[in-house]
Amino acid sequence: MSPSNLLAALTLVVLALLTWQLRWVLLVLFGAIVLAVALDVPVHQLIKRFRLPRQMALLLVLMVVLIGGLVVMQLLLPQLINQFDQLTTLLPSLIETVRSLLARQPLLADLERSLPDQFSWERIQPVGFQLLGVAGGAANGLLQVLLMSLLAILLALDPSPHRRMVIAATPRPARAEMDDLLNQCRTALGGWLAGMTLSASAMFLFTWAGLAALGVPLALLSALLCGLLTFVPTIGPTAATLLPLSLALLISPGLMLQVLVLRLVLQNLEAFVLTPLLLRRTVNLLPTVALTSQLCLGALLGLPGVLLALPLVVVLQVGMEQVVVKQIMDRWT
Repeated sequence: MSPSNLLAALTLVVLALLTWQLRWVLLVLFGAIVLAVALDVPVHQLIKRFRLPRQMALLLVLMVVLIGGLVVMQLLLPQLINQFDQLTTLLPSLIETVRSLLARQPLLADLERSLPDQFSWERIQPVGFQLLGVAGGAANGLLQVLLMSLLAILLALDPSPHRRMVIAATPRPARAEMDDLLNQCRTALGGWLAGMTLSASAMFLFTWAGLAALGVPLALLSALLCGLLTFVPTIGPTAATLLPLSLALLISPGLMLQVLVLRLVLQNLEAFVLTPLLLRRTVNLLPTVALTSQLCLGALLGLPGVLLALPLVVVLQVGMEQVVVKQIMDRWT
């Protein structure tokens, strides 16, 4: 191996190790970019329609988000707190119901006897309070979110210098392609965020209406969880369905079956009709790609990796199409 090749290999190894050591910084930076793009979508519309300065448009968007969040919290937060208290009250009954159902089935009787004592309410309650206490010690996570939000506002306030910096770091022959690539990544990511936000809002409202019509307890809390986890396709909606199913089981197995049918209908409506319709002009990820990316980044980075897996894959998919496919594979002779 020549000295130049050895130096290049060592440089790549050092860069890979540095990237791994700084993975949380890079994760916060990418999360800030995602939030900045989310802010830039309405800011761009205000600038385009009303010819407002970017600073004024961003201020209006932030005010609308803040006021809207406060109004929603004022309307929904008391109900959510009340329903969360009810959930802690219903958990012992749910555990006993599951035990009794398992005991009635001969094939599952051994499973019921093998359930450890840790699943008793006396054991779960202290653990639950410990988990709630973790929120008080999660100052590092809160600091990361605040830093991410601040970076997002700074990026959305004046994105041009950051864009020029990225283009300037590109070799001169490829600067036009980099400019086009940045435009396409922004369009794809902004479209994906807008489409998923509308899809999650629709799932929240439909699930809330359906569960309330069926008389399922804690319909608002369950619907909110289903709506939020829509941002984590494949894994999220399936996991969110467990809560309304469990609560419906407290009333009757028939109601649990109705809730299962409702969630299956809504999930298929969201996956095969609503999301493709909203994302038809942007990047629509394959379910296998989405699930694989969530599993990989979840294993490497935990919950933040799962949450940011799909935005990252949206950007990477655009980069693969424009750089690897068009610039390398299509020109291969």
